[in-house]
Amino acid sequence: MPILVPKGLPAYSILKDENVFVMHEEVAERQDIRPIDIAIVNLMPIKEVTETQLIRMLANTPLQVSLHLLTMGSHESRHTDRLHMESFYDTFDEIRNRRFDGMIITGAPVEFLPFEDVDYWDELSNIMAYTTRNVFSTMHICWGAQAGLYFHYGIDKHVLPEKIFGVFSHRVCKSNSQLMRGFDELFFAPHSRHTQIRRDDVLRTEGLDILAESDEAGLHIVATPRLRRIFVQGHSEYERDTLKLEYERDLGLGLVTGPPRNYFRGDSGEVVVNWSGHGNLFFANWLNYVYQETFYDLSMFDSLDEGDL
Repeated sequence: MPILVPKGLPAYSILKDENVFVMHEEVAERQDIRPIDIAIVNLMPIKEVTETQLIRMLANTPLQVSLHLLTMGSHESRHTDRLHMESFYDTFDEIRNRRFDGMIITGAPVEFLPFEDVDYWDELSNIMAYTTRNVFSTMHICWGAQAGLYFHYGIDKHVLPEKIFGVFSHRVCKSNSQLMRGFDELFFAPHSRHTQIRRDDVLRTEGLDILAESDEAGLHIVATPRLRRIFVQGHSEYERDTLKLEYERDLGLGLVTGPPRNYFRGDSGEVVVNWSGHGNLFFANWLNYVYQETFYDLSMFDSLDEGDL
């Protein structure tokens, strides 16, 4: 089955050319299927890049997925064309009376700021509170993971002495988790961040499990036992050149950043991709879990209590 995307979204043409199974909404309306409703709260500056990366991951499933793109009404995007935002994005106020099977909250380039100093923090807090009763499973990525752990559990982020930047080996810590089905004991994932969540803070917090971590990069995947909240510090959705382009950007800005570790083949500058297989598996596992566990009638959220997290 394909992922359903708004007609005209740039990711549609890009992924079609990659032979990724995408379908626009007009075709989907002729099918008598209830798709999985997935919302993406896209906090990244260049929206089209993040859209394409995540849609590529969500399309790798036999399930039909209906996509909804959300932006912050309290923050004006300066790096994405206004027409693109008006054509494809809704604000929280426009969807607050809807319910979703799943939601992804992306990272954002604001990691040095205290959470409360981010100009859209109040709106994002309202969204994260909303997910408890209106979204079956919410995946938080990178800064979004740190924001989610801070909002829901009071776990703060900490600035690192140097940027964690590259592709790192991880071990599976809870192999019986539905999210880790089919994973090898060791797998790779990219990281790119100046801050971290400390392992001891998670271990001291009731109701959180560490699913995967790295000796070099630290925590990667943390989740609640029912997988209704998932926190991912790495970026298995990254494309081949994502870290390379970030490295070149940092050099152009005069930032002191070493080359991404474990990423290039020797000194050749050639990128070796060794993370996409497990990345696709992780997102497919998440969608499969959501499909199996969520309600056909989303009004059944009213029967949930805090213990169902």
